[in-house]
Amino acid sequence: MLAVLVTSLLVNDDGDNTADPFSAEQALRYTTFLTIGYMVAAGLAKSGTWGHAHDND
Repeated sequence: MLAVLVTSLLVNDDGDNTADPFSAEQALRYTTFLTIGYMVAAGLAKSGTWGHAHDND
């Protein structure tokens, strides 16, 4: 995620009054996609565990 945000800051237009090739809107979109993907992956990994910490009582 940090790489996407840093890239959006470093990639600028070329000074020829053209559009920014990697805008802040795209960076936020990709950051959102990465965050959702991480949460889904973490949820799937957690759902595969057999026991809970309180089952050892």
